[in-house]
Amino acid sequence: MKTRNLSSINSQAGASAITMLIMVLFFGSLLTLVIKLGPAYLDDITIQEALESLDGTEGLSDMGPAQVRTLINKRLSVNNVRGFDAKQILVEKNGEFVVIKVDYEVRNNIFRNVDTVVSFKHEYEMKGK
Repeated sequence: MKTRNLSSINSQAGASAITMLIMVLFFGSLLTLVIKLGPAYLDDITIQEALESLDGTEGLSDMGPAQVRTLINKRLSVNNVRGFDAKQILVEKNGEFVVIKVDYEVRNNIFRNVDTVVSFKHEYEMKGK
């Protein structure tokens, strides 16, 4: 017949209150970062898709920079990208190619005086039909 060692059973109590508190704080702060920074990355993906969809647009090579910028604004408005300023888009003509450069940053307040800055930079060379 086996006898139980009571000292080994009592030592297996699980996580302490301090360990649980640290885990909750860590995962809570990680969730806060995802909630605050996620929309900036989703908007950047939408901006990239809107700019890449310009490739092959009818008459793109003949459009001026203001017309290209207006076309981009319309596509971003349809995709509900509101915090992006069209002044951050640089449109240049290089022969029959249109070079579009986008360089911007997004600032988010995490809590009180702690902020994040996320920078994005993209460059596209496109040719219209």
